[in-house]
Amino acid sequence: MTPALTHPLPTIALIGAPTDVGAGARGASMGPEALRVAGLQPALESHGLTVWDRGNLNGPANPWQPPDQGYRHLAEVVEWNQHVFDAVHAELQQGHLPILMGGDHCLGLGSISAVARHCATVGKKLRVLWLDAHADFNTSALTPSGNVHGMPVACLCGFGPPELTQLAGMPGGGPALHPSQIRQIGIRSVDPGEKRFVHEQGLEVFDMRYIDEVGMRHTMLQALAGVDEGTHLHVSFDVDFLDPDIAPGVGTLVPGGPTYREAQLCMEMIADSGRLASLDIVEVNPALDVRNRTALLAVDLVESLFGKSTLMRRSP
Repeated sequence: MTPALTHPLPTIALIGAPTDVGAGARGASMGPEALRVAGLQPALESHGLTVWDRGNLNGPANPWQPPDQGYRHLAEVVEWNQHVFDAVHAELQQGHLPILMGGDHCLGLGSISAVARHCATVGKKLRVLWLDAHADFNTSALTPSGNVHGMPVACLCGFGPPELTQLAGMPGGGPALHPSQIRQIGIRSVDPGEKRFVHEQGLEVFDMRYIDEVGMRHTMLQALAGVDEGTHLHVSFDVDFLDPDIAPGVGTLVPGGPTYREAQLCMEMIADSGRLASLDIVEVNPALDVRNRTALLAVDLVESLFGKSTLMRRSP
């Protein structure tokens, strides 16, 4: 398999989105700065990459209000995601590889909508790897919280308010994604109604039991099956994907996630595909962390997405 992202090396654009407007806990708004403090830019530059930090997007403050008609902060979520869409789409148009630094995972709506629109324009297939403890396939009818960071995959597939489901402006007016384009990895916390909905829509989910039974290597081979030179690979990395023993700085701790080595193998195999073309890093919450441990780990794993490897044998 060809080593990752070697010919040519992409120009990386870091985009900060400092908001927790879609979350149920405060603090993810500090995630972009935590990733900067953890050395994301110099870590990527150490692998020969050109990295431009575009700074932070500006959006509305978190009003911290209860749900209104099933959604918390819908107007603010829409505005933040529109800013993310515009910024990510602009970088893709310039041939850059955008890295969205969140912020909560509702921002994946704007990021992936931009990627989907770009792929429709340039004629590429899209594969999304959703690394998360949660399926994020809730709707306002399925969740009592109304927190939109539990709904982005559903909205991307067309289930939700039109302000979000139509954000991509896809040709023909359809949703940004079809469930067949998504592979969810590390899932271990799904609401009962959400679980039924996931099954109804046919999402391909590699939950932690699957990973326990077959291992991370086989899981990633399955998740990356069919990815080729005509594929744009987007990774949406929610740090609560990781076991909380190694990544405590998240708002929704769920025990039983991937270990450090399992996560490294996941990232290295994505890198081996050579197809990574956009990335989200979301839900880093330094208010709940210990000495920025979670952001440091996230940077370490992102390095592996861009070529860092523990491999001692020669690459084929």
